[in-house]
Amino acid sequence: MRDGRWHTEHMRKTKAVTICVGAHPQIKSGAGSVGKACAAPRELAVARTALLQEAGTSRDDACGDAVGNRHGNTLPAPELCDRAREARDARFDGLFFTGVTSTGIYCRPVCPAPVPKRRNIRYFASAAAAAAAGFRPCLRCRPELAPGAMAHRLGEALLDRALAMIADGALQEGSVDVLAARLGVSARQLRRLFVDTMGVAPLALHTTRRLLLAKQLLSETDLPATQIALASGFHSVRRFNAAFQEGCGLAPTQIRRARRQPVGNGLTLRLCYRPPFDFAALLGFLGKRAMPGLERVDADSYQRLAGTPEAPVRLRITADPQQPELHLQIDGADPRAIPDLVRRVRRLFDLDADLAPVHRVFASDPLLARGIAQRPGLRVPGGWDGFEIAVRAILGQQISVTGATTLAARLLRSYGTPCATSSDGFDRFFPPPEALRMAPLEGIGLPRARAASLRALAAAVADGVVDFSAGQRLDEFVARLCALPGIGPWTAHYVAMRALGHPDAFPSGDLILRQSLGGDTTLKERDCEARSQAWRPWRAYAVVHLWQLSYDLAKERT
Repeated sequence: MRDGRWHTEHMRKTKAVTICVGAHPQIKSGAGSVGKACAAPRELAVARTALLQEAGTSRDDACGDAVGNRHGNTLPAPELCDRAREARDARFDGLFFTGVTSTGIYCRPVCPAPVPKRRNIRYFASAAAAAAAGFRPCLRCRPELAPGAMAHRLGEALLDRALAMIADGALQEGSVDVLAARLGVSARQLRRLFVDTMGVAPLALHTTRRLLLAKQLLSETDLPATQIALASGFHSVRRFNAAFQEGCGLAPTQIRRARRQPVGNGLTLRLCYRPPFDFAALLGFLGKRAMPGLERVDADSYQRLAGTPEAPVRLRITADPQQPELHLQIDGADPRAIPDLVRRVRRLFDLDADLAPVHRVFASDPLLARGIAQRPGLRVPGGWDGFEIAVRAILGQQISVTGATTLAARLLRSYGTPCATSSDGFDRFFPPPEALRMAPLEGIGLPRARAASLRALAAAVADGVVDFSAGQRLDEFVARLCALPGIGPWTAHYVAMRALGHPDAFPSGDLILRQSLGGDTTLKERDCEARSQAWRPWRAYAVVHLWQLSYDLAKERT
């Protein structure tokens, strides 16, 4: 439990200081700055490697060291944390947090505040662990903006799945007992695993995330406190105020008064990532598959309808030209929907990815090393909705991307749900499973067998036989999808890669992959699968690099 006297003492020391500092300032370009990290990903990749070598270990190896109190294998070695913190290296953002005992505040590695003395530093694997130790979030670097830790980097399958489920909202309405039952373990075993590896219990982790979301909304929007309480999962303003005061050391009104930068029109949230990040490549991928009326992609933004047909929400996502963050503009959302919208956007753009361990695994493969040198910031494109991605995967079987997009547009116009209000060409939602389970889909130009596959998928999703919830085992998900008529491993792995964000999904039957890996010949599917074993557990990232390289490789063959 928190030491009350310790906390009171540090509250007395720091209250005046924390009130006077405002929202995150622009961090100027320069050595080790966030701006430089965003602008020069290749140079930063070299710098990060040098940083790891200087520490005498790789970060993956360092994660196994025993550091602090029960952070298991999730916290880098202290000397590595020291160097990343002193360099304000944005690529370590969210991988650890710094508690400063002289102020009682915890910070991100990129915090622009003066570097504290080493004897006053404690490192934590998560913001929740720092909060549980009695530290309060910094108002300058704002820990709520840190990108999430990539669940599968931890190497513990049960913990990976639990973290994915919590991030997907499993504890918003459910309990730890229900979560443990979904995972097939006891609640006691699950709590012990979290405390031993993350330094904090599951519910405390979830509560800290709720409070940090509230802090972000207080800092970046003019939403009333009542709506912020609802958005962060509290059903009572009184309970919200008490929890916020306890978790952040300040009242919500103090956070808002401390804000220095004015809030613009509408609701815009900052979503940070660890560089490098290839926003243009993601826009290119999504743009080729965009369905008019539901989404739109231009040179610098992705736009989409969200919400419900009765209460549509317009979203627009752009990249900040200076800082490693995206800007999410939300128009017309119920505050209670904000957490889900943020989760979906982070998954769509793979914002929680940590590419350093991925690149280390790929470095020994000449083809993938070439891909990394050309496009170091490639991410795995996610999907807004699992059913939508699965339908589009079936539509794309054995035809080109252009042909599949044409069929998807026809499906949307024929069976999509019209909006109650439409503007600027956004007028339709993707059809729900119930609308397709008995639909005569042959009428949009589908072969009879493929139309039957879509109807079977829609029925399975509507009946709960198949779902796209986070934290599923890859092999089990693939088996459930492949049990449906007309769906094979290629389709199932493609859906797992984009809808579940599973980093090890690998559609080994993909023709482009087999051609890219085969050189002058086309590899057989089993040979493609065998070649991919060395890239586990990051094979989905290999897929994206090989797809990106395929045009150049085809030109070289001719």
